[in-house]
Amino acid sequence: MASLSADADRSEPRLWQRIRGISWGLILLICAPAGFGIAVLYSAADGSMEPWAAKQTIRFASALILMVGAALVDIRHWFRAAYWVYAIVLALVVAVDLRGFVGLMNVAVVLALARYFHSLSSEEIGRIRYLILPALTVGVPAALVLKQPDLGTAVILLLSGAVLYFIVGVRLRYFALTAAAAAAALPGVWHLLRDYQKSRIYTFLDPDSDPLGAGYHILQSKIALGSGGLFGKGFLQGSQSHLSFLPEKQTDFIFTTLAEEFGLVGGLGLLALYSMIIVFGFAIALRSRNHFGRLLGLGIATNLFLSVFINIAMVMGVIPVVGVPLPLISYGGTAMLAVMLGFGLLLNVGVHRDTRLNRSGERRPG
Repeated sequence: MASLSADADRSEPRLWQRIRGISWGLILLICAPAGFGIAVLYSAADGSMEPWAAKQTIRFASALILMVGAALVDIRHWFRAAYWVYAIVLALVVAVDLRGFVGLMNVAVVLALARYFHSLSSEEIGRIRYLILPALTVGVPAALVLKQPDLGTAVILLLSGAVLYFIVGVRLRYFALTAAAAAAALPGVWHLLRDYQKSRIYTFLDPDSDPLGAGYHILQSKIALGSGGLFGKGFLQGSQSHLSFLPEKQTDFIFTTLAEEFGLVGGLGLLALYSMIIVFGFAIALRSRNHFGRLLGLGIATNLFLSVFINIAMVMGVIPVVGVPLPLISYGGTAMLAVMLGFGLLLNVGVHRDTRLNRSGERRPG
């Protein structure tokens, strides 16, 4: 036993090996949309680094250091800390004066679910009593976030949880039962929604019903998207954003600002960068030799996909406006912190891809 322990300790990569094992190509890909976002924030402020671009640059640089630091931590430490991270972030979400931390809840839920499902056998995953706790792990914060209210984050929490349930092999009949229960609960959920949230759904169904009120955001967004054409109006030349017709041009609707100035080509270029990051993330996850790392990497990559899809679909009017920021692009400190911490965990999975963990999260030889 002592020999096995010594072998396990020797197999732990040294610091320089961890640094060398970081996917620096992924970091370069991450920097590309972040730089794009800073440029768009500069333009949105009429060619000024204040009030958004300068702060966003500092936040990204600081978060970049945090990301690399998170990547270098022993993956066993993240395994052990998973439930603590979840509990702390949940407490922050509950705290009224710290509601900005809801963005971190996505990462914390993925981390906690990855640990929980790693510790289960395939037989246990097939038994419903073992699925109640992870359901509460997702459902409780989703309900709290919805109450804040933050419909977009709540939707991402639920969808991310559902994806991880599917990945670990939960039986399809449980998904069918959950879907039926959710459909039955819709009338009750509708009554829980705030008036402005109901208004957003009505507006989605008929944007022209209130063009100067609830439908103003999405109508102006569509005008800006259409006016950008194929190649856009040019950097610093966006009329809808510069003339203040477009609300929230630096946060939720920043993709519209970008598309107006850089056109369809610019929008597709950004989507190509996101696609490469997501594919890179899935590749890192699938190469991991431990179940915890695979689930963690797949969960983080799925979170990114959902955030990008929901934000862009929202500003195009494909889905109701739910208030989800565009990762690495939208202005905001907590949003940047959450997405970069997620990337740090993803990089960590890549650094420790050859590490084997037993069900307790301890290193095992082989």
